[in-house]
Amino acid sequence: MSNIKLKQLILKVLKKDERLWSEDKTELNQTLLLDLVEKIDEKIIGLLLQVDELREKFFVKIKDVYVFKTNDFRFFMEENKVDNSYTAYKNRIGLTDGKRFLKDTNDVVLDFPYKDCVLEGGQSTEEGLDTYFEYDEKTKQYEEKKAKRKEIFFNQVLAHDEIDRLFDPKALVNWKRYTKDGEEKVKEIKRDEDSTIKENMIIKGNNLLALHSLKKQFAGKVKLIYIDPPYNTGNDSFKYNDNFNHSTWLTFMKNRLEVARELLRDDGVIFVQCDDNEQAYLKVLMDEVFGRENFVNTVIMKTINPNGIKTTHANKTILKVKEQIIVFKKNKTEFNPQYAVVEEYDNYYDLFIEGDLKDLKKCKVIKLKEKLKEIGLQDKDLKDEQFKSFIIENADRIFQTKFDKRVQNNAKYADGGLYEYEENSNYWVYQKRFGLKLSKIVKEIFGKKELGVLLGDVWDDFKLNNLYLEGDVDFSNAKKPEHLILRIISLTTQPNDIVLDYHLGSGTTAAVAHKMGRQYIGIEQMDYIETIAVERLKKVIAGEQGGISKSVNWQGGGDFIYFELAKWNETAKEKILACDSFDELIAFFDEMYERYFLNYNLKIKEFREKVINEEEFKNLSLDEQKKMFIAMLDNNQMYVNKTEMEDKKFKISEEDQFLTSKFYNNEV
Repeated sequence: MSNIKLKQLILKVLKKDERLWSEDKTELNQTLLLDLVEKIDEKIIGLLLQVDELREKFFVKIKDVYVFKTNDFRFFMEENKVDNSYTAYKNRIGLTDGKRFLKDTNDVVLDFPYKDCVLEGGQSTEEGLDTYFEYDEKTKQYEEKKAKRKEIFFNQVLAHDEIDRLFDPKALVNWKRYTKDGEEKVKEIKRDEDSTIKENMIIKGNNLLALHSLKKQFAGKVKLIYIDPPYNTGNDSFKYNDNFNHSTWLTFMKNRLEVARELLRDDGVIFVQCDDNEQAYLKVLMDEVFGRENFVNTVIMKTINPNGIKTTHANKTILKVKEQIIVFKKNKTEFNPQYAVVEEYDNYYDLFIEGDLKDLKKCKVIKLKEKLKEIGLQDKDLKDEQFKSFIIENADRIFQTKFDKRVQNNAKYADGGLYEYEENSNYWVYQKRFGLKLSKIVKEIFGKKELGVLLGDVWDDFKLNNLYLEGDVDFSNAKKPEHLILRIISLTTQPNDIVLDYHLGSGTTAAVAHKMGRQYIGIEQMDYIETIAVERLKKVIAGEQGGISKSVNWQGGGDFIYFELAKWNETAKEKILACDSFDELIAFFDEMYERYFLNYNLKIKEFREKVINEEEFKNLSLDEQKKMFIAMLDNNQMYVNKTEMEDKKFKISEEDQFLTSKFYNNEV
């Protein structure tokens, strides 16, 4: 095939990707194409791979895998580029980098230290502190101290092997199923007809590694991701220690958002809650990960009422009463419109129909005020429950009228009587006017019939008092209202869709998804997952009536499975605790050094040859000595890869090995 025909074929294939073309589909943005190809864009590579001639030209087959020849494709496109004439640029005025218009490039991106790195983030407690011991010359004792963790960054190019190992699927242990009858053994993992796992799952472990462990089973299958990550305010749970705290947070988020995008369905949506501390940077970062064209909106959510002690500094700042929720779609999606409750009655709905609605010619139209007076109501006040109940029950009889030519010009309505408007049953026709029924704006909102107005991007209608009572669990990091998650799930999903929250916290997302009949996956690495999130879900199964329960008529039932990423250093910890004497503890040190992962900054030689021989160390209690040994273990290297789970040194039970294999669908 000639180069000209090959180029024509490429252009024909790439027409299917709207990102690459001008509005009239005549001009290919080749700079953007080559930028995306350089990043191995899945959609473009997939389009090229589907065509035999292009697959033969630009791919090489290695065993059963086709590898794209990026340089060959770039060289071909550059060599066969048709020079743009003056006409292509005559209407183009804008910023350039000296060679290209910036709108033709992906060069405007958020950059920060460690951007090309992977931050594992081994936090297991809210404080994010490591314990260490330091000898004090004054007291002649080893003093326990705490410091923020020294995080390890793996460069994506230089530490390729380390990252591959880090992201390998992990062995899974401590399986439990929770039902209305209590805790049970997990005997099987339910799947649907296309082999997708159909289980509600709560996973304990590092969320980055858990997401990568989920990837093969759930890539392209999650409809909704909602996360409420640490906001990096300095006072929240983001306690990673680094001189570039802002960059560390962005790296932390980027690593997880990239794999989260892979898990989303093509019509999937992600909601990320944040505050002003990082919101602007997060938006630009998500532009890069998801594509700026896939930005949906930023929702403003009212989070507190400005009163009491919160107003102390009102003369020095503008009080913060909001948070943001940044919303991106993966590609294309449709939303289920949601409504907010109308606060004040619209007095234009002022007509009331008396009589049998099945025989409209005998019906009588009177003023709504007359009807209200007749039943003892005076004001049209929606705070009056009796008034609200009356108008909602009679919403088909209440309407407003306005002039409409379709009615005026139709002889059928010449007598000015009352008829149902045939084209749309949400309207009445009265005296040659077109009348909207009140029932048109009656909506079910949070489980109740209300007068509703279409919801926009400002959400200030949540009850913010007594949130600590929801779920009947105490959570100091500020729960999100169950009704917030109800709205997000209602807006974006259908029953049985998969919902993911990889910063599970107190378990609000999982609790609401359970009550709403959605499949859910919750991930949390903090130690409180079992005492808070799991306990909350057990109460949901039992039929607790807090939060959204009454709104969705929740009666209890259902089940979920719980499991953990298998920790290797956890075994070392157990061995340390099992030592009965100082000699046993010292004897274990060499094994611990050779077989387990220790903190990278530990001075092994000094400890082995000097510290353990010092009288001050020997005089410590056995418990204190054990505590020092445990502090040596590296929390960043805690998990066992699936490929290594049969190694007897990890002591993973046959039952856990069996369920791990079943989870990964027996894939090697």
